[in-house]
Amino acid sequence: MSNNSRLREFPVSFFSVVMGLSGLAIAWQKTQRVLGINLHIDYFLAAVAGITFFVLAAIYTKKWFTYQDAVLAELKHPIKLNFFPAISISLILLSVVALHLNPPLAHGFWLAGTGLHLALMLYVLHVWINHEHFEIRHLNPAWFIPAVGNVLVPIAGSSLGYQEISWFFFSVGMLFWLVLLTIIFNRILFHNPIPDGLAPTLFILIAPPAVGFISYLKLTNSLDGFARVLYYNGLFFTLFLLTQLPRFIKLPFFLSWWAYSFPLAAVTTASWVMYEKTGAMGIKIIALALLLLLTALVCMLIYKTFLAVKTQKICVPG
Repeated sequence: MSNNSRLREFPVSFFSVVMGLSGLAIAWQKTQRVLGINLHIDYFLAAVAGITFFVLAAIYTKKWFTYQDAVLAELKHPIKLNFFPAISISLILLSVVALHLNPPLAHGFWLAGTGLHLALMLYVLHVWINHEHFEIRHLNPAWFIPAVGNVLVPIAGSSLGYQEISWFFFSVGMLFWLVLLTIIFNRILFHNPIPDGLAPTLFILIAPPAVGFISYLKLTNSLDGFARVLYYNGLFFTLFLLTQLPRFIKLPFFLSWWAYSFPLAAVTTASWVMYEKTGAMGIKIIALALLLLLTALVCMLIYKTFLAVKTQKICVPG
């Protein structure tokens, strides 16, 4: 297949790679701060995540100028559409990564990511409401991606002084989490199983409560009952999905496998935050176990992705 053909098939879902890498960097940042060590792992991971974002952004920009029809088709696709906010989420996550490394850079990333995410969320909601071709089989946990981005905004936003804006995005994100959780469980329980290629997106169920817990504490600095409900919901979904590993292991590699990474990173970071607040040794053990699992998983995903690119199993029609 020619390079031009592969460019045409370059999927917007590739930005989920940046989400996974940024999530790993944030998890290691939090780990080092909580344990009082400095291995400089977060610097390396931050650089890798940033470089990956700009490389992917350059490629997708080239696709826009070269194959605008293909990009517009993704913007109208009932599944691919929901991965566009992964671009703005990547910027928001990079702002969190940079917050303790380079605050002015973090501010720039946050402003760009938050503004873009609002625009994309409004566009996605417009398509959801005015569609003519969506069916129940199109519904899957990837639809959470636009909602999750809203809940991420306060993590850096509150530290940068944007308190009311952060509350706005948090409120919108929590509302859509509850709405989507209801209809997605209806889809899972009463309709055909989610296709193998999208099965890894089930891990996205972990992200809204885990990220919501971190954001809520950023906004309130209070480990109250609602905060505990959010954290333990995220932990429960993690435990449940880990019991499904035998099914996931049998699946062939898809780019959607990166959906495993960010949710696990979110619940890992949430566990360190919970340990900071409670001092519970059991939570610390959970956080360490999740960090090791997350790190191994991302290393495996990087290897699998490079292998798939090399053998031209990614960016192909289908």
